[in-house]
Amino acid sequence: MNTAIKILATVNAPYGVDMTADANTNINSVDSFNAPVFSFFSEVSPALQMEFINEMGVDKGAAAAVAAGFQELAGYDLPLAA
Repeated sequence: MNTAIKILATVNAPYGVDMTADANTNINSVDSFNAPVFSFFSEVSPALQMEFINEMGVDKGAAAAVAAGFQELAGYDLPLAA
């Protein structure tokens, strides 16, 4: 859980919100332009993203779908995008 705590603190701090692990698998995060979730997929290293996903029991396919949605909006590749 140590990795998850560090990642959540890192992506939440600039926005003053509390992103949850579930937000990484909720496609509505793309539609609502959820900045902390985008930050997770664009600023956290792929290795730490996978560590977080595994540690938190996040559905990898759903997380990849959210990453793909943000990839389309951003116009550049995100490592976890399906």
